[in-house]
Amino acid sequence: MIIEGRVHKYGDNVDTDVIIPARYLNTTDPARLAAHCMEDIDASFVSSVKPGDIIVGGMNFGCGSSREHAPLAIKGSGVSFVLAKSFARIFFRNAINIGLAILECPEAVDGIRDGDTVEIDVDTGVITNKTTAERFTAQPFPPFLQKIIAAGGLMASIAAGKGARG
Repeated sequence: MIIEGRVHKYGDNVDTDVIIPARYLNTTDPARLAAHCMEDIDASFVSSVKPGDIIVGGMNFGCGSSREHAPLAIKGSGVSFVLAKSFARIFFRNAINIGLAILECPEAVDGIRDGDTVEIDVDTGVITNKTTAERFTAQPFPPFLQKIIAAGGLMASIAAGKGARG
């Protein structure tokens, strides 16, 4: 699977409270959550994000609470991929569970600027900054996790018979 999009770049320790502020946690509807995604850290995000765009973050992306709302808001906003230096463990798992494609690659994060266009080969882990022609390699997910993400999440994967054993 190849993903290409424009980058929205953020720093270290982007927590779930700025990804989706607690005042909007009265719903799990991805579209309603998306309307407020990143608004406390980037008020222009909702009006500038386009389907297929990519979020790039620093260390510990998604830290904070264990709420599944954060990756739902990101995915609901049309973001196709999140690349970071590292993810908070619970955000990492929640992203996989809902089928939000993510990878860790500190070198790529350092070599990508806000607004760059990036192409990611999820199967191989090759990340190409199309703006600068730089290439980076991340450790791709094993095939069983790739199947879960491609199916749209854990429950969708199980329903389609493509779970961890598929």
